Amino acid sequence: MLRQRIQTAVSLLYPPRCIACGDWVESDFGLCGPCWRETPFIGKVCCDGCGAPLIGEDDGFGLACDSCLSHPPVWDQGRAALVYEGTARRLILALKHGDRTDIARPASQWLAQAAAPFLQYDPIVTPVPLHWSRFLYRRYNQSALLAAALAKRQSLDYCPDLLSRARRTPSLEGKSRADRQAILADAIASTPRWAARISGRNILLVDDVMTSGATLSACAIAALRAGAAGVRIVVLARVTRP
Repeated sequence: MLRQRIQTAVSLLYPPRCIACGDWVESDFGLCGPCWRETPFIGKVCCDGCGAPLIGEDDGFGLACDSCLSHPPVWDQGRAALVYEGTARRLILALKHGDRTDIARPASQWLAQAAAPFLQYDPIVTPVPLHWSRFLYRRYNQSALLAAALAKRQSLDYCPDLLSRARRTPSLEGKSRADRQAILADAIASTPRWAARISGRNILLVDDVMTSGATLSACAIAALRAGAAGVRIVVLARVTRP
């Protein structure tokens, strides 16, 4: 009763705001009506490999986009919560570069909904790792914030450093598929002290944005080399092409 009264008093002093536009909302860590309508959530009809939205109906057998048909991913399955545009893009840029770490909590609910088919495998949740030099500059790994919030929400095993970046890699923007693979070759590896923990377990990789999937592929390969039983991925947003 006392806790409820304190929460009521706090809400009167600091009314909850929309995480996208700052307008008042009914509950903390939510979106207002207009921002919700402008946020491009991905529905159930999506590629089973990368989570890209597809046109048509879910036949229950696992759909695949053209990209995954041409270049099958090294992981087992993948999902994305949002399309990387509009409000979704603004939220992710705010999380990644604007110190809006508060966005991770509501985003974890969207990730949980997207990754629901994978939770039956009781996976270890782990983020795409950030090189230490970028971590010092940014002060946090946005993917780790998302992964930690997701694991806590779903009561899943969480390991923030299951994988590590052995070397810093340049930006992959504008690079070809072959160039991306060459840049990331052996850049990501499993952390030796977690060898026993990863062996025989299913892994759920978490990242903020997926473009080509090259970084996630490097992470999946590292986990499989370390003896993971299977790897699945979930990202907050998926870059899509016409």
